[in-house]
Amino acid sequence: MSARISVLMSVYNNEDTVSDSIASIVAQTYADWELLLVDDKSAHGSLHILADWAQRDRRIRLIQNERNMGLAASLNRALEKARGEYVARMDGDDISLPPRFEKQIAFLDAHPEYAIVGSSALVFDREGVWETRTCKEFPQKKDFLWGTQFIHPSVMMRREALLAVGGYRVCRDTLRTEDYDLFMRMYAYGFTGYNLAEPLLRYYDPRHPKAVRYRFRISEARIRWQGFRALGLMPAGLPYVLKPLVVGLLPGGLKRRLQRLHASRTGGGV
Repeated sequence: MSARISVLMSVYNNEDTVSDSIASIVAQTYADWELLLVDDKSAHGSLHILADWAQRDRRIRLIQNERNMGLAASLNRALEKARGEYVARMDGDDISLPPRFEKQIAFLDAHPEYAIVGSSALVFDREGVWETRTCKEFPQKKDFLWGTQFIHPSVMMRREALLAVGGYRVCRDTLRTEDYDLFMRMYAYGFTGYNLAEPLLRYYDPRHPKAVRYRFRISEARIRWQGFRALGLMPAGLPYVLKPLVVGLLPGGLKRRLQRLHASRTGGGV
């Protein structure tokens, strides 16, 4: 009999953190899950760690990419193998708190009108937890003008909804915005989501992030243009299309302050 939850995790050189991430899945209070681990052609020791976990727990399956494919393509490979009614996301440097799956599956079972459920997160780095990040409880289409409305590794989705939109879109522009693109396409299709207020994830995000290359800001502007058009948010959304381009030109200190303000309104950075 298939597990009710399929967990999708793509791993690339996360050898220092991935074992703790997997252990947090094994420690869930809800046990009817399968974990699909995709090794995205890691250059270091991650593959051996993943293989060891797959041998130790029959619920864990290992998928190996013959070449580095990137996050979106790797998640699609896992989605092809998924058998669960629900799909949960997880990254190789985050920690799912023990009741996460139990609370999210209870919510989706009780609320068939929602296709996505996310949660707040305890944001940490090497120095410890530095922020509790929250998202809007019931995001509307217009909220995507500000950015993604879900913390990607916190979400659980109905598998049929994810398949209905074709899974993750694989292209140059989604190298860093695959989640933003996905959620806008799901909303444009007619699906909606909800964010639980309780933090159910420890989310790794350095308080002093590296600068984003400007080409990625150009890609985000394209994703916004396409997504806003599909959501019926244009032409009023045009200033928000240009936002990542403008932010990329600001001095570093001002940019970091805007990033923190933006993260308080959404599930991600500027």
